Amino acid sequence: MLYNQELLDELNVLARYHLTSTQEGIKVHHDADASVIAATARLFHKGLIDHEDGGYLTHLGLETAEKVQAVLTVLCTKTA
Repeated sequence: MLYNQELLDELNVLARYHLTSTQEGIKVHHDADASVIAATARLFHKGLIDHEDGGYLTHLGLETAEKVQAVLTVLCTKTA
């Protein structure tokens, strides 16, 4: 399976979460980009976040966001 735009949008939403505190969520407002609103709703329906407009990561969401952010760190690290 290759990444499509919907999956990339979901990964970008998960990358916005701060993983240092489980007490910190996100809120996607009604005037946000339609792709962000849709991605956030899909993450809710997949059980990764606790509200359709953001909220907090579920246990599965936290595990997934940690992996997403780890991959981003590796891919964005410059090599000599």
